[in-house]
Amino acid sequence: MKIPGYSVPSKAPAAWFGKSSLYLMLLPGMLMLLLFSYAPMFGLIIAFTDFQPRKGFFGSPFVGFKWFEYLFSSPDFSQVLVNTVIIALFKIAFGTAASLVFALLLNELVGKWFKKTVQTVTYLPNFLSWVVVGGLFIDILSHDGILNRLLQSFGMQSIFFLGSNDWFRSVVVATDVWKNFGFGAVLYIAAIAGINPDLYEACVVDGGGKFKQMLHVTLPGIVPTLILLTTLNLGQILSANGGQDQLLVLYNPLVYETGDILDTFAYRTGIVNVQLSFATAVGFFKSVVGLVLIVMANRISTKYASRRIF
Repeated sequence: MKIPGYSVPSKAPAAWFGKSSLYLMLLPGMLMLLLFSYAPMFGLIIAFTDFQPRKGFFGSPFVGFKWFEYLFSSPDFSQVLVNTVIIALFKIAFGTAASLVFALLLNELVGKWFKKTVQTVTYLPNFLSWVVVGGLFIDILSHDGILNRLLQSFGMQSIFFLGSNDWFRSVVVATDVWKNFGFGAVLYIAAIAGINPDLYEACVVDGGGKFKQMLHVTLPGIVPTLILLTTLNLGQILSANGGQDQLLVLYNPLVYETGDILDTFAYRTGIVNVQLSFATAVGFFKSVVGLVLIVMANRISTKYASRRIF
């Protein structure tokens, strides 16, 4: 009933203020994205010039696709590209499997304190620098390290893990999985926590045990997270999934044949030798391929898994 002389206060200003506050919360992140991700894209012009810092972007002579031709015609390019793809694919495969299995096992633990302790201990290495982790593994895997001493105690010959092309890729993948699987498991555990408990109860009513619950409830429930993380990893495949820091610490000239990736190749030939245009061309090539892979993975996911990321 409408009361004479009384009007209902408008909720529009309050609603506008609520939305504005949300946009203001987004503002710092958007500014950082523009400043550190989009603004530096102007520097891609360096890839098409013979860049000389004293002449600047527009004063340096324009050379077209010279540095891209140099990259593709380099005798080391094919081997470096193969190394990058192999290392990245093995990291994605073994890293995803380790994180997923660990998350499923951790989800079955009953004791809360023990579960939280294990979870904390396993994801802490993710926050350590590769300088620290790499130094640790260099000591462990060295000729006089703990692992070789253990092998010698069983009458076996020591192995030069960080100087052997037969072992180096395995060391790179294994150390990366050890460092990052705990953090990956946290993401899957968060996805598991969002599954409707009624689905587990329905599975129990139908006679499903723990394994059946995991197979028919848990795994289907975390498929969107699995697809998202895998697609994002595919976008970094030509960066060996962020392997530059790791390889700069672990590798040496003895294992360039199997351990040299595009980032380290660009670092040596582009940064150390001050060929800035070449290093920019490598980064441009990686970005284009990464974009294509992400779009392809999103379309495949949409078509076959009915899941899309964007």
